[in-house]
Amino acid sequence: MAVSFAATAKAEICRVIPAKRCCARAMCFGILLYGNSFVADSIRIVTENKEFAQLLPKLFKKAFSVNFDLFPEAEASGKLIFQITDPDKISRIMSAYGFSPADTLSLNVNLAVVEEECCKTAFLRGAFLSGGSVTDPTKGYHIELTTTHNAVARQTYALMEEILGFYPKTAVRGATQMLYLKQSDQISDLLTFLGAPIAAMGIIEARLEKELNNNVNRRCNCDDGNTSKVVEAAQEQLAAIRILRKRGMVKQLPQKLQQALVAREKNPEASLTELAAIMDPPISKPAMNNRLKRLVALSKEATL
Repeated sequence: MAVSFAATAKAEICRVIPAKRCCARAMCFGILLYGNSFVADSIRIVTENKEFAQLLPKLFKKAFSVNFDLFPEAEASGKLIFQITDPDKISRIMSAYGFSPADTLSLNVNLAVVEEECCKTAFLRGAFLSGGSVTDPTKGYHIELTTTHNAVARQTYALMEEILGFYPKTAVRGATQMLYLKQSDQISDLLTFLGAPIAAMGIIEARLEKELNNNVNRRCNCDDGNTSKVVEAAQEQLAAIRILRKRGMVKQLPQKLQQALVAREKNPEASLTELAAIMDPPISKPAMNNRLKRLVALSKEATL
């Protein structure tokens, strides 16, 4: 089964392991607030990303010195579930963020936890790993974060604005709050910031390839249009020449027009530039165009 672009980006981010405990806690904060369940009697994280699954136990051990009560086996695949149900462990984690297990209905981003720049970055990494996704750039440009906590979405918006200068769009999808970006340059900048520069380069390369293909298509369409015009003009000129010959008017034409007439007859597919070059002496493209237009005008006059 092919690995998705989002999974590849998350795997890259998982290689950036927080060096400080404060950053580990900030990263876990993002994971919990954007995860599946963070309530008084259960902490539950579900992921299909193996690299993220391998990082979670190390991260929670570093941040809180706790182990998960339920975790998948090493060779497990599909949805991988991590869970903490021990009241003491949950209380320790809640307390680290200034929450009480008795009141988790109004969770928010405790700014004291993300006070340092490194912790702000770690928080956003955790949020993306837990509740984020990014579209394959060959199909479109879209990156998003989703959470069930309205206050968390608003505060994350403010964090992104503060440290990245981005103004993400917001939307509500069922019971979830969504922050998202659709501009390729902002998506690549965000992925680089989160620690996925290779994925970010994939966004840039896809954009450049699309721009190149669009330019080629525009040029081909333009060339096709120009070719059609050249063919139509040549057919009109050849039809005019046939009329002039039928009416016996060719020998009465000025020498310059006779020369143009013969050149077009012998070179029915040539462009104006090519015809102008074989005149004796060579003339400009506009001059050649004027001579052929004059032949067409004379043929129309002859049929009146």
